[in-house]
Amino acid sequence: MSSTQVTHDDARHRAAGQEPAAVRPPRRRELSLRWMALWAVTSAVGLYLILPTLLIIPMSFSDSSSLGRISGQWTTRWYVELLEDKDWLQAARVSLQVALLSTVVATVLGTAATFGLFKLSPRVRTIMQGSSLAPLIIPPVIMGIGIYILMIKAGLYGSLFSLVVGHAVLTIPFVIVAVSTSLSQFDPNQEQAAAILGAGPWTRFRRIVLPQILPGIVAGALFAFVTSWDEVVVSTFLVSPEYRTLPVEMWIQARTTVTPVLAALSTILMVISTLALLGMFRLRRARK
Repeated sequence: MSSTQVTHDDARHRAAGQEPAAVRPPRRRELSLRWMALWAVTSAVGLYLILPTLLIIPMSFSDSSSLGRISGQWTTRWYVELLEDKDWLQAARVSLQVALLSTVVATVLGTAATFGLFKLSPRVRTIMQGSSLAPLIIPPVIMGIGIYILMIKAGLYGSLFSLVVGHAVLTIPFVIVAVSTSLSQFDPNQEQAAAILGAGPWTRFRRIVLPQILPGIVAGALFAFVTSWDEVVVSTFLVSPEYRTLPVEMWIQARTTVTPVLAALSTILMVISTLALLGMFRLRRARK
């Protein structure tokens, strides 16, 4: 119905002493009820997923010496014990070294592999991308056994290099996914225009391609760091008494002595992972 017809109808109703017919409002009430129900279900699922993790925080400050009990008194002595224990500090140094080195390796190799994939035809690229995501699909136990056998054959078992290689294999797919998303939005005509103007390959990459895909590279690096920092299954097959990561040390301690020190360490690891993920989300928002 046009606006002219609505005006004529309103005038006719007023001439007859009647109120004009009200325009039917949208179903705002039904929509609001649906959104409220969706919000309630989403909040319940989120609370169900995060509540077991959040319970670790008060346990790490509880004065009770038994993990799992929260007393009415609070203390920070579990954090003090954690920072004074040489085994935990050594494991933290190894975890940081492995996470940083594997992140660098995964970022460089993953970015280079993504550039190579985008030079292929779309059909071959799809097949190769699916193959590159195999470490995300194959169970970590199988990956750990395979890397363990490979390192023994190469005579590198028990070294820092073996841990870095194992973690890099697991984290490269995250870099490929993040960088592929950035490259899919990149206009190749810009690089071609720079080549016509005389820019070399390195100049084109540094001044045109890299600034536009940098958020994807950083996001992939953050994903790689968080994955390496929290990895325990593959690390179990590759650690040695000299090189033992924090998650593996936590697993060993949990099988022998269960104390709130584990809750304190879990809280620290959770904070580090959360900060890394928040940084990644902030990069995505800045990119948009």
